[in-house]
Amino acid sequence: MSGESPKDEMSFLDHLEELRWHLIRSVLAILIIATLAFLFKDFIFDVLLFGPKHKDFITYRWFCSISQTLGQGTSFCIEELPFRIQSRTMAGQFSAHLWTSILAGFIVSFPYIVFEFWKFISPGLYENERKNARGFIFIASLLFFIGVLFGYYIVTPLSINFLGNYTVSSEIFNDFDLSSYIGLLRASVLASGIIFELPIIVYFLTKLGIITPAFLRKNRKISLVVVLSLSAIITPPDIVSQIIVSIPILILYEVSILISRIVVRNQDKALKNV
Repeated sequence: MSGESPKDEMSFLDHLEELRWHLIRSVLAILIIATLAFLFKDFIFDVLLFGPKHKDFITYRWFCSISQTLGQGTSFCIEELPFRIQSRTMAGQFSAHLWTSILAGFIVSFPYIVFEFWKFISPGLYENERKNARGFIFIASLLFFIGVLFGYYIVTPLSINFLGNYTVSSEIFNDFDLSSYIGLLRASVLASGIIFELPIIVYFLTKLGIITPAFLRKNRKISLVVVLSLSAIITPPDIVSQIIVSIPILILYEVSILISRIVVRNQDKALKNV
């Protein structure tokens, strides 16, 4: 058969051994980038991580400009973010430095991780399937990076602005722990990056016959509830933030339906040509 490859004849243990080496190379890539990120801590912390806590962050300036353009005055302008960040444990700053570097290593090396994943599964595909999925690495990486940027420039500032200004009493001053602040940013960025992989996930689930375009269309209302729930999880509990985050997710869902339809159509054509 034209689609057969040496991998088809490999034993289960051989598959595990090959998977192990793909994982090792992926981990090494993450560690190499993480080491570089560890050395550039001033840029990563002062510019990237703590950027959204300053009132002149680009997202806050965008919202202020949009607010003024729509005739809302300065209602969306940030005057101040009244909180401080502190470290209350001996190893708090070192631990934050270490894990932030590993996170940076994972994000930057994501295309290589996808490449290793593709190298592992592609020998088991037929030649026409490999051709149809030729842009898989580029598209998966592009969607992930768009999601990461969305999480950093939209979800994170909205969350920091809401939670940083939220108070139940004027007697309480917000002193956030370093791990709490970084945890919020990390969750926002990674969750957005993964959510933006929805079209890729739908592509593979359709290929495996687990879902169909009809199933996705039929469950649109349920999906809307799921989308709003996801938005509520990764954003602060205010309506404006949830709407802003829900819009791109709903667009991704519609794109996923289109992708699923294309996959099914190609599969039907292949069966007719057999």
